[in-house]
Amino acid sequence: MSKTPGFTCTACGAAHRKWAGRCDACGAWNSIIEEAPLSAGPKALGAKGRTIPLTDLATEEAPPPRAVSGMGELDRVLGGGLVPASAILVGGDPGIGKSTLLLQAAASFASRGLKCLYISGEEASAQVRMRAQRLGLTQAPVQLGAETSLRDILTTLDAERPALAIIDSIQTMWLDTVEAAPGSVSQVRAAAHELVTFAKKRGVAIILVGHVTKEGQIAGPRVVEHMVDTVLYFEGERGHQFRILRAVKNRFGPADEIGVFEMTGAGLAEVMNPSALFLSSRDAPAPGSAVFAGIEGTRPVLTEIQALVSPSPLGTPRRTVVGLDSGRLSTILAVLEARVGIPFTGLDVFLNVAGGLRVTEPAADLAVAAALLSAREDVAIPPDMVLFGEISLSGALRPVGQTENRLKEAGKLGFTQAALPARSKHGAPDGMALRELADLTAFTGEMFGAG
Repeated sequence: MSKTPGFTCTACGAAHRKWAGRCDACGAWNSIIEEAPLSAGPKALGAKGRTIPLTDLATEEAPPPRAVSGMGELDRVLGGGLVPASAILVGGDPGIGKSTLLLQAAASFASRGLKCLYISGEEASAQVRMRAQRLGLTQAPVQLGAETSLRDILTTLDAERPALAIIDSIQTMWLDTVEAAPGSVSQVRAAAHELVTFAKKRGVAIILVGHVTKEGQIAGPRVVEHMVDTVLYFEGERGHQFRILRAVKNRFGPADEIGVFEMTGAGLAEVMNPSALFLSSRDAPAPGSAVFAGIEGTRPVLTEIQALVSPSPLGTPRRTVVGLDSGRLSTILAVLEARVGIPFTGLDVFLNVAGGLRVTEPAADLAVAAALLSAREDVAIPPDMVLFGEISLSGALRPVGQTENRLKEAGKLGFTQAALPARSKHGAPDGMALRELADLTAFTGEMFGAG
């Protein structure tokens, strides 16, 4: 261990030779702290290493075996099940239900014959047992432990050799060879490296729980996300009972896949048909409401987009967005004014995705524009219509992928009309009327008699 101190940014993990008030890598202020480096590294590569085996691209290998938990939504997000020797990082806001989800997952895996260890660094074993009792999981053969010393945890894992180990959380672990406080960049990076290395060498699947920052990113350096095989975010609004488990990285399955859960008194319940759940509390047809047929991962999901437009008493009108990118809203408003001739100057605009879901795909542009125009013109969109399509800066509507799956999901839920871009490749279900539109001006004229 070198005694020469280094300086590390707590926001992004970038290393600096000297202290500075602002990190050059991420731009954060007062985030650089002094820490000892993990290792000075070898002074010279005098000894030869071993020759590694090489293969060509045509070499065929069997897909990795997977252990199924029985929780369909969790297995979907993992890509079909748990892969041995994989490292998974789960992040989410405090109190969102990460520990509840993972305790239920551990019980499900254990009930199917996998040896599971749950190591808690934040709660005592008695607290974990109380949660298990509330969830009705006391009979599950899950072994508990409460420890923060990584040396003791690795020794225990090496002796027990479980199939799955859950570490809650990585920010509470500390390694005695690193001269830094638990939760610091050096400790988080070193602890994650040791656990991932152990998982690969011993064939143990490890799930790490990570805290998140105020910006919603997993705390600590981004290098931790690069070390693991899968990164999952557990999302949800406190005012809604829905919880979304989203894969943002997965080496063994599709990224951007989601699993939907509902928080109940008995824990997290799976939602097999999220479209029906998100639209179950939909009000009577009213101006400012549009149903968007979206794709989350590999599954189609229908959600309601709500808009409210009102005169603004302020010099600068407000633009409030929940569940969508605020920059995208500004772009759509600019296109409506420049290409269609419908201004929103002097009007407050409020936009919301009902149910607490966050929509990121550009296919939601047409539904957003429809909700805004419906609220501004005080004209309700037909309740049996779904909308999707990307809006270009020229005002043209661009086709989006998986049109057929979107229409099939809408048809299953009783929708009989769809507004979509022209030239879309689709196989519309029987009885569904399609309005294929070339640009936003044509859409505005057909739906609202303007443009």
